[in-house]
Amino acid sequence: MEGTIVNVQKYSVHDGPGIRTTIFFKGCPLKCWWCHNPESISLKEEIMSCEDKCTNCGRCIKICREEAIKLKDGNPFVELEKCKSCGRCAEFCISDAKEHVGRKVHVDELIVQIKKDIPFYEESGGGVTFSGGEPLMQGEFLNEVLKRCKKIHINTTLDTCGYSDWEKIDKIHDKVDLFLYDLKIFDEKKHIKYTGVSNKLILENLKKLSSLGKNIYVRMPIIKGINDDREHVDNCVEFLSELNILQVNLLPYHKLGMNKYNKLAKEYKLTGEEKPSDSEMREIAEKFRTAGIKVKIGG
Repeated sequence: MEGTIVNVQKYSVHDGPGIRTTIFFKGCPLKCWWCHNPESISLKEEIMSCEDKCTNCGRCIKICREEAIKLKDGNPFVELEKCKSCGRCAEFCISDAKEHVGRKVHVDELIVQIKKDIPFYEESGGGVTFSGGEPLMQGEFLNEVLKRCKKIHINTTLDTCGYSDWEKIDKIHDKVDLFLYDLKIFDEKKHIKYTGVSNKLILENLKKLSSLGKNIYVRMPIIKGINDDREHVDNCVEFLSELNILQVNLLPYHKLGMNKYNKLAKEYKLTGEEKPSDSEMREIAEKFRTAGIKVKIGG
């Protein structure tokens, strides 16, 4: 069985306990305005172009079988409707100005890579984290990899937005040791505006997971002017106080992925100035502590 991934990141320390191997799946049903991994949103393979590295040698124009690359204002320009993301332009680019994002990988190949890090897992209490994108978009592939990991007693963490048919979650939850579950915006209309989908399914799935007694860390990005208001925070505190979760991680907005949007010919809808202050983050955290919910800023 094959799946499509973006990257396998070794020695991760922020995606669950211990030293971890984080596998970034390609494809996500949400289109969050602040997403720092835009290359993982589309399920299809893509080409990222870095104009600053381009030497205008013209090799990519000649090598493209689809004739999707043209000169525009003296620089190579990709006509996306023609591009099939075959990766030839990236393969033959002598200045690394083009990057082929996404590749097919077989379960066996992935398990071989995972096994190489077993000594680090055993020493640190770590394991494998499945992130993205949204791994549940490739549910059958995810299930097979999880199954193989559990057979060799590797700790597993799933980083998920929760927007999925419950059947997919029901099929894999017994193979997941820890869920990193995103809670982005509580108000449904705002959630639709800033992520492209309703949050009803997300909230319902979180309640179901909680009722099963699963280990859950809820991760909440905090974006100034979007979800840092008192109403949103109070609603989240009230909702989560009724659930069985281990911890809330508050993640202050950052703009580290902002430059990727231009490389993918996508629009970045924020200004890059939406990071909340340290004092505001502490105030939000205190609301959770007051409600008896374990909370951490970052992570």
